[in-house]
Amino acid sequence: MALPKPEFKGHEKEIPQFITVTFDDAVTALNYEQYQELFGNLKNPDNCEVRGCFYVSHEYTDYSKVNALYNEGHEIALHSITHGAGTDYWRNADVEILMQEFGQQIDILETFAKIDRRHIRGMRLPFLQISGNNSFIAAKRLGLLYDSSWPTQQYRNPAMWPYTLDYLSLQDCQIPPCPTVSLPGLWENPMVSWVDNEGYSCSMLDGCIFLPPDNVQSLFEWMKGNFHRHYDNNRAPFGMYLHAAWFGRSPNYLKAFRKFLEYANSLPDVYITTPSAVIQYMKHPNLGKPFRGCFKKPQSSCKPVTCALAKTNGEMRYMTVCDKCPEVYPWLGNPLGEI
Repeated sequence: MALPKPEFKGHEKEIPQFITVTFDDAVTALNYEQYQELFGNLKNPDNCEVRGCFYVSHEYTDYSKVNALYNEGHEIALHSITHGAGTDYWRNADVEILMQEFGQQIDILETFAKIDRRHIRGMRLPFLQISGNNSFIAAKRLGLLYDSSWPTQQYRNPAMWPYTLDYLSLQDCQIPPCPTVSLPGLWENPMVSWVDNEGYSCSMLDGCIFLPPDNVQSLFEWMKGNFHRHYDNNRAPFGMYLHAAWFGRSPNYLKAFRKFLEYANSLPDVYITTPSAVIQYMKHPNLGKPFRGCFKKPQSSCKPVTCALAKTNGEMRYMTVCDKCPEVYPWLGNPLGEI
C-alpha cells in the first residue's frame, strides 16, 4: 500500500509521519534502564508521551520490568516462549505449536507481568522466520490484530504502509515460506528495510553490516538518511527494529539513537508511537493530527518477587515476577509453572 487513502495523493506533506521503535527479546533490569534513557521526556506534537513496542521472549525476562514498561504506556507484544533452537523450528512449525508458543505466552504475561490480555495485539516471529500460512492462522485464532515479522526490500522507496490480509498479499517474500491465502481481519505491519553504509538492505537496524564510523554524529546522520526516505516521500511509518544488545557494542549507539529521537521529536508532524496505534490510525486515516487525545495508561500494580526455579532439565533460573512465584520454571506446556 502506497498511501493510507488514494485521495491523499498530492497531500503527502499533510500525512502524519509515524516512527515505531521496537525491541525484540528479553526485558531485563539492564535494558530497562536503557529504555528509560531513550524514551524519557519526549512528547509527540499532540503533547502525548512517545511510546515504544516490546516483542518479549520469555527466558531471562524480568516480568516486573515488563509491567513497568506497560504502565508507562508502551506496547507489550509477543515473541514466543522458547525462541526456538533455530530457523527450522519456526519454518516447519504447525498451527498447534504456534498456538502454544504465543497463546501460552499471553498466559505468562497476564499472570507474571499483570498485562491485560486485551492489550496484547501483535507478534513477531523469532529470526523473522514465518511458517507460511500457519503463523497467520495462529495469530488470527489468538485474536491478535497484527503480525510484524515480514521484511520488504522491494517496497522501500516509496515505502510500504501496513495493510490488511483481507486479500492475498503482494509483498515480496524475503524469508520464505510466506502466506498464500487471505486472512480477513488480520493486519501485516511490514518491516521496511534499512540501507547500510554500502547500500545493502537490512530488515533490522542491528542487522546492518556496514555501519558508519563509530561516532555519534556519523551514526545519527545514517539514521536520519534512512528516515528521510520515508519523511520526504509517502510518509509510510518508519520502523526502527532492533535488539537492546546492539547498544552494548559501543556507548555511541545509544547516544546516537537518542539524538535521532530528539531530532525526530523536534519535527511538527512526527509521532513516535506503537504499531497497534498506527494500525488504529489506518482504520480511520486522516490528514493532520492523527489521534484524538492521549493513550490512557494502564495502572497495573506489581510487587516484584525474585524466584529461584528449576527448569525441566534441572537447570536453575532466577525469574522476577509480580506478586507470587510459580512452583517451577514456566515453559511451553506449563506456562504457569505448576506442579
